Amino acid sequence: MRRLACINIDLDGLAHYAAIHGLPEEALPAGAVDLVDRVAVDRFVGLCDVAGVKGTLFAIGGDLREAGRRSLRAAAAAGHEIGNHTHAHDYALSRRSAPAVAADIALGADEIEAACGVRPRGFRAPGYTFTAAMYAALVEQGYAYGSSVFPAAPYYVAKAAVMGALAIAGRRSRSVLDRPRVLGAPLLPYRPDPAEPYRPGSGAVPELPISVEPLTRFPFIGTFVATLPGAAVDVLYRRMARQPFLNLELHGIDLLDESDGTGSALARAQRDLRVPAVRKQARLRELLARIRRDYDVVTLLEASTAV
Repeated sequence: MRRLACINIDLDGLAHYAAIHGLPEEALPAGAVDLVDRVAVDRFVGLCDVAGVKGTLFAIGGDLREAGRRSLRAAAAAGHEIGNHTHAHDYALSRRSAPAVAADIALGADEIEAACGVRPRGFRAPGYTFTAAMYAALVEQGYAYGSSVFPAAPYYVAKAAVMGALAIAGRRSRSVLDRPRVLGAPLLPYRPDPAEPYRPGSGAVPELPISVEPLTRFPFIGTFVATLPGAAVDVLYRRMARQPFLNLELHGIDLLDESDGTGSALARAQRDLRVPAVRKQARLRELLARIRRDYDVVTLLEASTAV
């Protein structure tokens, strides 16, 4: 069986992180709102160039300003895939009506197509929370794949704890806790049950889950790869490399630090911003080189046809 790996990045702007931590957008410095589009996209493309691979970038249609449009056009022209991360990146999209969900996904695709000239074929839900209404919209709108399912038990528990602590402190997080059913979702690509996309079935659009360590279901994503001790990352990767499919998800914030202009308030809440970006990028370059040796690295769209 062909061993495939995908490298992809969610382009969540810093305002969405402020919302997660219960901070007002005014806590961000001027110019920080599109910092991911202006800086992180180029750094991600640079990482892929060094590794000799093509990646997938999940853009938020409603967040795109001129800098974001330019960076997406350049990434698409260089052969990277552009995916749809919705129009508004509304963490509560999972609670909206089916027509509202479909409209948000369609509008995001329209905005991304207008920005880079290519209509997205892949989708990722805000906050990883995936529902039957979202899946129905992907089928109806002709998507080739989804990549939202994140069955990471430690992440789920930590997220619940953080949201609870913020509530006690009087700061309301806009994040949404997913259904516990996600913790039993498949780890490898599958066709979902349209009525419950966290369960295998015979749906028309395949799902390519975000990778977690198989035994503990610890999240193997950019934030931890870039900040955990090197020995821990090495152990995790050796366990991950036993799998025939690896879906490494990064976020734009993984390639930034406080010196880029994120602001001290967000850096206090988002601790990985205290790690120098050059150190995080070096760690990611090392990992991408290992992945390139162990797998055929393709975009998520290419993987969706191969699996």
